[in-house]
Amino acid sequence: MSSTAVPIILDCDPGHDDAIAILLALGSPSIDLLGVTTTFGNCSLADATRNALQVLTLGGATHVPVGQGASGPLAGTAELGNYVHGVSGLDGPAMPAPACDVDERGAVQLMADLLSGSAVPVTLVATGPITNVAALIQDRPDVLPRVREIVFMGGSTERGNHSPYAEFNTYSDPEALEVVLSAGLPVTMVGLNLTHQALATPDVVAAMRALPHEVGRIASEWMGFFGSSYSRVWNFDAPPVHDPCAVFQLIEPEAVRCVDAFVAVETAGTWTRGATAVDLFHRWGRDANARVAVELDVESYWSTVLAALDVVGGA
Repeated sequence: MSSTAVPIILDCDPGHDDAIAILLALGSPSIDLLGVTTTFGNCSLADATRNALQVLTLGGATHVPVGQGASGPLAGTAELGNYVHGVSGLDGPAMPAPACDVDERGAVQLMADLLSGSAVPVTLVATGPITNVAALIQDRPDVLPRVREIVFMGGSTERGNHSPYAEFNTYSDPEALEVVLSAGLPVTMVGLNLTHQALATPDVVAAMRALPHEVGRIASEWMGFFGSSYSRVWNFDAPPVHDPCAVFQLIEPEAVRCVDAFVAVETAGTWTRGATAVDLFHRWGRDANARVAVELDVESYWSTVLAALDVVGGA
């Protein structure tokens, strides 16, 4: 691992795009994946945890600890994304049985220990509902000085997907996102307005399939299932592969244009709960509390993802 690699903890709910994000983190020399924590979201917590263990096993990274976290939001009841990701949360190709176990410390304690034990501040990358990160902020303020940045895949500067105005992750636990946005920590939002540029076109899927190993084949089959869901639910010709974008902007920051803005999340709206209000034009006169990703170098994105998959598959 390069001495300049960015240490991260990946908080996720695998999920086809989360699975690609894990493999991207494993295969990039620019990232040091310290640990994975799991949450409800695309599927139940139990399924998300099993899926994370399977993906790490597929990627030959059984040394990476996995902490199980939140089974539901800070308030209310959990809504799951199985209508996109299937019954297991990672439907499609058969996966290897997990060759590693869940870390008994759980998500919040694992994050706290990894933060405390790192020689340099650590970036928290959240690609599911951000409940675990909010719990860390509330329960372990002592370790927050060790957080370099929080990067979350969620929200949008435009419309939503789970509801007309709310992206799925923010809809799932808007109270948790409000905790994160109010904590005074550096935050980067990677929302649908950015991730809808990251389409797994037929050419991309073919490039995955052409990789000479199981990782490439499985990734291409994940995209096949994911793509069929996006075609059925949202009439997309190709699926947007959201979650790796949050990792990618740490690898190639010049390939993701960001702007500073004030971001709020709606927690009470009858029709807009979970929507992110992003003040791109400073209409409220509030200080910016986040960097907001707005433009993706698509060619660089897929080149980096495919290279990482090849590294993991060839290891």
